[in-house]
Amino acid sequence: MIKYKKIKTGPVEIDLTGPDGNAFALLGIAANLAQQLYLDKKTIQSEMMSGDYEHLVSTFDKHFGEFVTLYR
Repeated sequence: MIKYKKIKTGPVEIDLTGPDGNAFALLGIAANLAQQLYLDKKTIQSEMMSGDYEHLVSTFDKHFGEFVTLYR
């Protein structure tokens, strides 16, 4: 039997306690979103990496909070 995968539409949700919540995953997601939104991904990633994990998360939220919901 072949089943078709349901394409998820709606807001992107990230559980920070799960595998998508680690710093490297968030940096990758930020690069992907920045490219889709025509933003400078290198500048955003540099800003995200300029502090600790909490700074990284808050910077991510500052740039992409309108499109992504983060859960702790």
